[in-house]
Formats: sequence, structure tokens, C-alpha cells
Amino acid sequence: MSWIYYISRLMVRILLSLLTRWQVKVKANIPSQGPLLVVANNLNLADPPLVGVSLGRTAIFMAKEELFRSRLSRYFISRLGVFPVHRGRLDRKALRQAERVLARDLALVIFPEGRRSHNGQLQPASPGAALIASRYKVPVLPIGITGTERIKGITWVLRRPQITVNIGHPFQLPVVNGKVTRVELAKMSELIMEHIADLLPTTYRGNYSGRKLDDTKH
Repeated sequence: MSWIYYISRLMVRILLSLLTRWQVKVKANIPSQGPLLVVANNLNLADPPLVGVSLGRTAIFMAKEELFRSRLSRYFISRLGVFPVHRGRLDRKALRQAERVLARDLALVIFPEGRRSHNGQLQPASPGAALIASRYKVPVLPIGITGTERIKGITWVLRRPQITVNIGHPFQLPVVNGKVTRVELAKMSELIMEHIADLLPTTYRGNYSGRKLDDTKH
């Protein structure tokens, strides 16, 4: 990884410690090695670096390709361990890049909703995370983030908002023989989001409020 990656991680840790009350819960759930698909809800632009430093291991991120259109931003974010994906269609290049990341036994981070939630509520998931997890048969680590929606305006630094990264247990998606259908992919995406919702207060669960995670599914 680039020196920019490690310097940025250090800076993020310092800023989180100084400006927020940052808490990582159940960090012991994070596998220390091996390929891992990390999935989390997305409330703020701060969430990717927050997840990166909370994991405690090298993390690569999949992000919308719009971030790469500027030559300057492309230079920096690519050195932060980020690669692009075209939303709304099957991006085979991004899938191949995801395969390479997982083949190196790294953690790949995806925000399944595909966009930030502007009301703090969980939104329906895109199928990308489920497709990658099922295709490459890697464990999925769910994370629930709360508090970063308060990082806005100028005065938030005076309040030192409570930010919590709640880490769940790794799980495997059901094994599917042959090609995964759209219906199966939709069910897997729902399962992923249910695992994330299970780590969040009820006020954050949005589309997944009232659902109870069925432990027999994983």
C-alpha cells in the first residue's frame, strides 16, 4: 500500500480521538486474517475512513466511479485503497478487482445501499455485495454505524458526537448450486441488510424495522 494510505489512517485515528467519542464494539469479531467482505450502513462521507481504522487490518474499498472522474481525486483515493464501480449495472471490471483483493486475503469493504442515507435510515440494498459474497464464497462481516450523521455544519466539533462502530459476527451466505438467479440474489441482499439492521438501534433500521434476524439462515 502507498505511504498515503498509512499516513491517512493515522490522521483519521487522531481526528476521531480528538473530535468525537469514537467507540468500536466487539472488535474481537473481526477475523485477523483471510479474505473478508465487510458490509456496513452509510450515513456520512466519514464512514469509509471510520470503518477503515476501526477494522485494524488492511481494507480496500469499492466506491462509485464518479469519485474517479477528476484526475486529482483519482490519484489520491486510488492510493487510499479504493477502486471504482459503476452503479446500476453489472461491472465486470470491478468484480475482477474484487476477486483480486479477496485472493490476497484482504478485507473488501462495501456499503450495500450504494449511497448515503440522508435520513439515517437503512435503505434497500443493491445486489453487488451479495453477488461478490456468493460468487467467491467469502465470509461476510456486518457493521452497524451510528452517530456519523451528526458530523455536519461547523459546530459539531464542539459537541464531540458519540460515534459507534458495532461489529457483528462473520457469516456465510447460503450455498447456491449453479448460477445465482436474481431472486436468490435479492434474498441474499435482504439477509445481508438484516444482519446490519440487527446491529443498529431500531431508529436506524428504516426498511428493515420490525424484522427479526433468523439465526437459522447463517
